[in-house]
Amino acid sequence: MTVIATTIPTLAPNWPDSWKLSHHFDRIEVGGEQPRIGYARMYSERRRRVLAAVAQLAGGPADILDIAAAQGNFSIAVAAMGHRVTWNDFRGELADYVRLKMPAGLEMAFVPGNILEVEAEYQSRFDVVMALEVIEHVAHPDAFLRALSALVKPGGHIIVSTPNGGYVMNNLPRFSDCPDASIFEDAQFKPDSDGHIFLLHEDEMRDQAALAGLNVVRHDLFNNPLTCGHMKSGRLLPWLPDALVRALEWLTAHLPRALSRKVNAASLTILQRPRGGAARA
Repeated sequence: MTVIATTIPTLAPNWPDSWKLSHHFDRIEVGGEQPRIGYARMYSERRRRVLAAVAQLAGGPADILDIAAAQGNFSIAVAAMGHRVTWNDFRGELADYVRLKMPAGLEMAFVPGNILEVEAEYQSRFDVVMALEVIEHVAHPDAFLRALSALVKPGGHIIVSTPNGGYVMNNLPRFSDCPDASIFEDAQFKPDSDGHIFLLHEDEMRDQAALAGLNVVRHDLFNNPLTCGHMKSGRLLPWLPDALVRALEWLTAHLPRALSRKVNAASLTILQRPRGGAARA
């Protein structure tokens, strides 16, 4: 699998604030800019796993939606793999920032706004829907999964990446323990970790997927405290060989499940809408 390198454009002082924020994250996520090297490593591992999942799930040219795609790094990479990609984000002005980064000749569709308010043209349209680091920003993750199910074709897949609720350093509430999630509606859709509402635990992800009529194909846990730069380990990361960090990453991802849920900060879930099953809007 060949993955195209993402270009980081030169910052311009007259850019909108949303472009400047996207550029800031590009410098960290794509450029690996310190001092947040742990964050950059987390992003790199997530990117590797997501693109490998796309390559596995979408054999030929496929229709793929990247929802809440922000600066479009995954959208661009997946389009470069030969797929028909639709970029989507509430912040429609980011579309031009993504176009600024796209290699010459690469094509992509842009659909700004709330694509979850499903219109007929998008219902059951996509072979794969990517919802990467999104579900933790919504007050109703159960409704979010149902909406994603309506967008994917029968037999198609949804890739969800989100921080792992079972991680030892997570102190946010469980969604399943919240009697009225509507109290968080005013806080949803905010960017960065300050906008996290619920971090789903593995059992919650499986339960909510079932309620949305989706099958869990795989639920992976990864990114240990060293990889993340947590517990002051970020000071060590610049000095450790990449091979050692990758080996430790592999080891903690393959621990017994009960322990793995505690020591891994990130999760990647692959869901499938059953063939012949009606989408639950």
